[in-house]
Amino acid sequence: MIPVDIAILFMGAAIALALVPGPDNIFVLTQSALHGRVAGLTVTLGLASGLIFHTTAVALGVAVIFQTSQVAFAILKYIGAAYLIYLAYKAFTASQANLEEGAPSPETSAKQYTRGLIMNIANPKVTIFFLAFLPQFVDPANGPMVWQFYQLGFLMIIATLLVFGSVALAAGWLGDWLKNSPMAQTWLNRLASIVFLALAVKLVTAQR
Repeated sequence: MIPVDIAILFMGAAIALALVPGPDNIFVLTQSALHGRVAGLTVTLGLASGLIFHTTAVALGVAVIFQTSQVAFAILKYIGAAYLIYLAYKAFTASQANLEEGAPSPETSAKQYTRGLIMNIANPKVTIFFLAFLPQFVDPANGPMVWQFYQLGFLMIIATLLVFGSVALAAGWLGDWLKNSPMAQTWLNRLASIVFLALAVKLVTAQR
C-alpha cells in the first residue's frame, strides 16, 4: 500500500495538474454549456474512465512502446485526431432542434461518455505523461509496484472527477442561459467545432 503522506502529496499534485487549463477542460466546458450539466458530467466520467487505460499501460510497461516507437505513437495520435475531426463536423452541422432538447436520453449520454473515453484513450501524450509522472510516487518497498500504479491511477481519476466535474457544473449554468438564445446556441456549436479542430491539430503536431 502507498503511505498516506505519499497519497496526500500525489493527490495534491493531481488536482493541481487537473486545474491547469487544457484540451480536456475546454472539451468538458463546451459540452456542458451546449448540452447541459448532465452531459458535461457524463463526458467527465468518460475522460476519467480513459485513465484506467493509461494506468494499465504504464503498470504493465506497454507505455514504453509509445515512448520508443514513432510508428505506434503516430498511429494512435492520428486515430485520435480523426475522431476529433468527426466531432467537429457533428458539432458544426448540429441542428437547432438537437440543441433545444432537454435532459439527454440514455443514448445521448452513452455517446457523450464514449466521446470522453475515446478522446482520452486516443491521446498518447497522456500515456507518456503517466509514464513520467506516476513512477515518482512508486517505491518497491511499499509492495507490488503494479498495485501501487493502480492506486495512483485511482487517485488521478478522483482528482479528474472533482476538477472536471466542477467545470461541468459551472458551465451548466451557462448552458441554461443559452437555451433561451438560439443565436448563441448556434455560435457556441460553431465554437465547439473550432475547438475540436484545434484539438485535432494539436494532437497531430504532438511530438514524443
